[in-house]
Amino acid sequence: MKTYAIVGAGSRCTSMFALPLSTQFQDVARIVGVYDINYKRAQLLQQKCRGEFPVYDSFEQMVREAKPDIVIVTTIDRYHHEYIIKAMEMGCDVISEKPMTIDEDKCNAILEAEQRTGRKVTVTFNMRYRPFAARIKELLQQKTIGQILSVHFEWFLDTDHGADYFRRWHRKKENSGGLLLHKSTHHFDFINWLLEEEPVQVSAFGSLRYYGPTREERGTRCLTCSYKSSCEFYFDINKGSLKELYLDCEDVDGYYRDQCVFSEEIDIEDSVSLQVKYAGGALMSYSLTAHSPLEGFRLAINGTEGRMEVETYHGRVGPFAGEDINRLKVYNRVEEEITYKVPLALGAHGGGDERLLKMLFRGNLEDPLQQQASSWDGAMSNAIGFAANKSMREGQSILISDLVKK
Repeated sequence: MKTYAIVGAGSRCTSMFALPLSTQFQDVARIVGVYDINYKRAQLLQQKCRGEFPVYDSFEQMVREAKPDIVIVTTIDRYHHEYIIKAMEMGCDVISEKPMTIDEDKCNAILEAEQRTGRKVTVTFNMRYRPFAARIKELLQQKTIGQILSVHFEWFLDTDHGADYFRRWHRKKENSGGLLLHKSTHHFDFINWLLEEEPVQVSAFGSLRYYGPTREERGTRCLTCSYKSSCEFYFDINKGSLKELYLDCEDVDGYYRDQCVFSEEIDIEDSVSLQVKYAGGALMSYSLTAHSPLEGFRLAINGTEGRMEVETYHGRVGPFAGEDINRLKVYNRVEEEITYKVPLALGAHGGGDERLLKMLFRGNLEDPLQQQASSWDGAMSNAIGFAANKSMREGQSILISDLVKK
């Protein structure tokens, strides 16, 4: 049985890792401690898991006393590198929520520490584990469209999901690296995994024109805002588990979960567009929109023997609200249009979370599609975001080899 310590006790940690560990994986795994800078939130996780494991006052104390085999890092993104490196230096392997980190200096420090300590970092890219994504990978490996030449990838977040990144800690680049790191790292890893090539050069543009200080009628937070009765972005922090997880914990760290999406302090982009060149010659165009009236993605992959078109729709607003729709077609060189029916998978993130957790915690499973991601996979997905951010700052194309060192 392996033992796990957790640092960062937010909602994602609780639902994705802590609760499954304390229930469906309790025959092979045991939580031995939790630490969060907000002790109330850590205590709440302990209660929800009905755990006998202690809540610690410091990360170092937890690792020294609990002696976990593996540390799970689910803190705010800007601190990932600190806990990943400390954990490895104290003799533990690490599971890191995506993104592994938010800039190239932190990324290189993680890679150096992994090599120096001999420990292992695993990054949780659940998109690889979606059965729909796995079917795409299988078709490409079977050379259904031949050698891949180019990719066009459009991801759109609706104004329920997308707006949430602008009211939480993600809204500042110093915390998240922007959506190109926090959100798009999933998408970049997905394409890297499909292509089986590494990115080498990036050019990007981005803007903040929908959220941020675009509206006079704004406040500090929804709870006390004068415009809450008329604002379509009003967020009720007294609803459901939000109150106990955030509102009731504010007195410890002063963090407001319901900050105004039109705040002047927001400095991340809500629209981005970039180009990526890969080592094998493939090209990718990518865009992310965080204020769409519907949610999902469109993906086109062009090859020497045809073209694959993928569409996915989900989300809470728009014409497909509450639905999960996956469409997959291939157009070949003999004028055929082939539609592939992929059964919908139950569970979070298109069934990806459940399959990822089995691989993480039960292990010793066959992995013919190489779905389990390493620190280098995390670094290569991050690197596109690092390079894109630098490209937007400097107005020029960026070589990834100048940022991340192997």
